[in-house]
Amino acid sequence: MSLKKIGLALVAVALTASTLTGCGQGASKDAGATKASGSIKIDGSSTVFPITEAVAEEFQKANPNVKVTVGVSGTGGGFKKFVAGDLDISNASRKIKDAEKTQATTNKVDYLELPIAYDGISLVVNKANTWVDKLTVAELKKIWEPGSKVKTWKDVRPSWPAEPIKLYGPGTDSGTFEYFTEAIVGEAKKSRADYNQSEDDNVLVTGVKGDKNSLGYFGFSYYEENAKDLKLVPIESGGKTVTPSMETIKDGTYKPLSRPLFIYVSKNSLQKPEVKSFVKYYMENAEEMTKAVYYVPLKKEEYQAGLSKVN
Repeated sequence: MSLKKIGLALVAVALTASTLTGCGQGASKDAGATKASGSIKIDGSSTVFPITEAVAEEFQKANPNVKVTVGVSGTGGGFKKFVAGDLDISNASRKIKDAEKTQATTNKVDYLELPIAYDGISLVVNKANTWVDKLTVAELKKIWEPGSKVKTWKDVRPSWPAEPIKLYGPGTDSGTFEYFTEAIVGEAKKSRADYNQSEDDNVLVTGVKGDKNSLGYFGFSYYEENAKDLKLVPIESGGKTVTPSMETIKDGTYKPLSRPLFIYVSKNSLQKPEVKSFVKYYMENAEEMTKAVYYVPLKKEEYQAGLSKVN
């Protein structure tokens, strides 16, 4: 059993215990307090996917008549469907853009923006890579900027081997891609195109695992789940070298690649009992679920603020 599955199993036990002790006291996080039926359509960010998937699995155990489908088309891909009115919930690793807001208004899609966790975009290399000790923001820009002349590791630092760099990263519909390029290259969505792209972070993990000369980036959760097969790369920014961790992401010292994560919920969909029950369950249990899948939770009062918007 993977560490993530063990974590989710422990959360499931804790939630069950919470339900039992809360009976008769009016204070329970029970997903089945009001049995629901119907279907819920969710799509979007691959970074947010593990959290939403975990919530959906636990919710459906208590509500077997609700079918929750969670797709992974990237933040941009999810928003395209969401603002067209085709989704109940959109997972997002960035805030909705003005152009997307305009489309939502045109299509009469009103929504709630609910922060659910923090993440740190993580740079990783193959476990067999013995030369990379850290990368500076300037070196990362040199590697990833449009028209980059970097072809080998030696092109990054003269002391590194003249082996070809094999790059892995999110596709252009990904919020992670957009955030990374803005933070590192200096302009959102500006990047060299000759790298292995996927909206599915598991595909990127597999690529880096299988290539000694690889370099890739994706959400911290995907590194943590595969830590035994990957090597995390510290980032030097502003004269400080920091490695992403639960602590450095939470305290904001992992710069410039820490960011908030969101779900966007259609207000029309919230009129459906199954959607409202799911979103309430999400906000009530997000702290435990977030930690179980290796993300950094918000403060309790932030989840309470989100819950108050739903009620």
